[in-house]
Amino acid sequence: MKDRTSVLILENLRSVENTASIFRTADGFGVSKIYLIGTTPAPLDRFGRERKDFAKVSLGAEKTVPWQYEKNILPVITELKDQGFQVISLEQDPRAQRLKEFKPQDKLALIVGSETEGVSKEALEASEVIVEIPMEGMKESLNVSVAAGVAMYMLIYKNA
Repeated sequence: MKDRTSVLILENLRSVENTASIFRTADGFGVSKIYLIGTTPAPLDRFGRERKDFAKVSLGAEKTVPWQYEKNILPVITELKDQGFQVISLEQDPRAQRLKEFKPQDKLALIVGSETEGVSKEALEASEVIVEIPMEGMKESLNVSVAAGVAMYMLIYKNA
């Protein structure tokens, strides 16, 4: 049974498919809200119409997980900290803790960054913790939607 309150912050993702996939996974893990930051694709186009390409991948999760678009990440981080959330960035960084060894608080906000640039420097600096998924093979990273799913599982369920 999940006893954590969790939100996701998707910072400057480029891919509709990755974003929609994260929505679907977030629904499965009971994430309470997703913040879409900067260039991250939203379920609605600029005219407020539903995006068919988004819905095809999310399978309607954009209707079950509340979401909000914001241009800048720092006000979102500040607001969540003020609400008592522990802000955690998922990123490969010298300061990062191994995800499987990290014990989150009951209210957590997970930041996932762009497919090419990762989490921004300003978001890393504003985060309370940076965690990483250790990579054992030849590749240095996972697809952002896969990494978000692994992190959600570990933070929301495994360490609960």
